Parts: sequence; C-alpha cells; structure tokens
Amino acid sequence: MLKRLSPRERFEQLSSEWEPKLRSAFMAAIDDLRSGIVLRRVVERLERGDIAGAVGAMNLDADVFARLELVIAEAYNSGGQATIEQMPSLRDPDGNRIVFRWGVRNLPAETELRQQSAELVTRIVEDQREAIRLALTEGLAKGENPTRTALNVIGRINRVTGRREGGVIGLTGAQERYVASAREELLSGDPTRLRAFLDRERRDRRFDKAILKSIKAGKALPVETVNRIVGRYSDRLLELRGTMLARTETMIALSKSRDDAFRQQIDAGKIEAEDVGKTWRSARDEKVRYTHRALNGKTAPIDGAFQSPSGAMLRYPGDPRAPVHEISGCRCWCEYNIDHIGKVVRRFRAFAV
Repeated sequence: MLKRLSPRERFEQLSSEWEPKLRSAFMAAIDDLRSGIVLRRVVERLERGDIAGAVGAMNLDADVFARLELVIAEAYNSGGQATIEQMPSLRDPDGNRIVFRWGVRNLPAETELRQQSAELVTRIVEDQREAIRLALTEGLAKGENPTRTALNVIGRINRVTGRREGGVIGLTGAQERYVASAREELLSGDPTRLRAFLDRERRDRRFDKAILKSIKAGKALPVETVNRIVGRYSDRLLELRGTMLARTETMIALSKSRDDAFRQQIDAGKIEAEDVGKTWRSARDEKVRYTHRALNGKTAPIDGAFQSPSGAMLRYPGDPRAPVHEISGCRCWCEYNIDHIGKVVRRFRAFAV
C-alpha cells in the first residue's frame, strides 16, 4: 500500500513536479523568440539609427509565452485538486459525509489567475524591450558596427546545434547590465578588470585558463574569445532567471490554489470561515529569508494575513499581491486547519438555545 503523503509532502511533491515544467516553458519561449529573429532586418534598422525599429523587428510578442501561461494554469488546477483530496473527512448535522470538490471553473479565482499570468508576461516583455533598447543604444554609441551590436543582443548561432546562444534575450534589465559590464571587463585588457571577471559566480570556469593566460601575457583577449565567454555567462544568467521565475510562479500557483480550494468549500456552505485557520511554515533551513523565519509558526484566520517584519501583508507564501522581495524564490508553504471542536461546540450551543 502506498504511503499517504502529508499536506506538506504533497505540496513539495507538486512543487518538484511543476517547477521544471514552468522553467521548460519559459526557456522554450525564449528559444522561440531568438530563433524567430532575422538578423538582417535588425541590422538594416540599426544602420539607419532606428533603435525602436530594431527592437520592433525582434517581434517581442506576448503570444510567445502562451505555453507558459497554460502551464501555470495547469499547476494551479493540480494544486487545488490535491488540496481537496487531502481535506479531512467531515459530516453534516444529519450525519452525512461532506463531499469536497475542486471547482476548476471558479470564475473569480480563474479571472485573478489569468490576470496575474498576463501581468507576468507583460512584465517579461516590457523588461525585454527596455534591456534590448539600452544594449543597442550603448553598442552604437561606442562605435560598434550594427551587425556586432545586433549579435551581442540576439546571440550568435551555434554551428553545431543551429541555435542562438548568448545575447540578452530573456534576461532581466539588471542581468543585461551584468553582461554589459562583463564584456567591458574582458575587452579592457586591464589585469585588474580581468581578475574582477574571475569573481563572477555565474562565469564558465572552463575559460579561466584563457583569462589568466591573457593577464600573464599582458595582452587583451581576442574578440572571438570574449564573445564565447560572455555568451556562456549570459546563458548561465538566463538559466538562473528561468529557475527563479519557475520557482516563484509555481509557489504562487500552488499556494493560491490551496487558499482558493478552502474558500470554495466555504462559499459552498460545506465549512464555515470561522472554523478555518492557517499557519505559516518555512522551509526551515539557512536559505530562508529572515522575514519568513520570523513568520514561521504564525497563525491567522482564513480571511486574515500574515504581517512580515518588513511591513508587508501576505495572505499566504507567494501571495502575488505582496512585494517581489517577499515572494521571489520563496519555498515556504501554508498549513490550513479546520477547527472540528469549535464547530461541535457552536452546534451544541445552538441546540441548547
């Protein structure tokens, strides 16, 4: 007989299942974006100094993230169904077993989830456009030719795989700045700045030997070598971005579905709001942010919220209404409890009256 998982174990199981799927959907969308870019069209616009036209030629459309939105919805539905399956066995006043069901077509919850997904995609696209615009502008301002400027942004085709690698497509604005400064360090030929690159955690250490050799010889690295090093550095930043986005969005979808599952039963009259409480549970390791360590074990009613030491109010871990610094990469979860005793006491009092 299979062991019945605890709510926490089931939550962690779902997280492990859906995080890779969300990450894969995001990375596939970025690959689709990069492969759909026609270098010639971008270069033609750059040759005319038309930065906006060059950005437009990259076709940064929200539709490319449709699969990502679909996977988020699927994760949400699986979380809601799992929550229902683990609800305790209860009976109504007549002794009949209460049947809990997950309403996939819960319009208010579905609308909110769709809005959150759309806002996520909008942020990704807008961040992309701004990062790309800045990279193109700086490239031309430094006197780089349009082709090299474009390739530094959209990446270069790997002759073995036929796919574009490197570039800044898919990176956050802050990550694009990391890539730009890394390129400057490597092209500088300055030993101090070259050593600074060796302190970057996300670099590909297989290139360290070439950098150290350049420092020892007192010569600048060849441009082609710099392109390979920066391209790999950029790809690793993109991998990090995909991982963090997947973790955050999985947490949001699963945590929201758990909360919505209990609210659905309340709205259906199967349980009462005053009987449902929730407890914040952290991941209980050294990686937990200090604000969530402080919240561990704190309780709140179903309609209440947890107040972080930062002042932020969170309905549950991963609450999309909370500030980004409170939910990004969060691994906490919320434990829900139904007060059986309180329910019986109220029935007894009502009967006595």
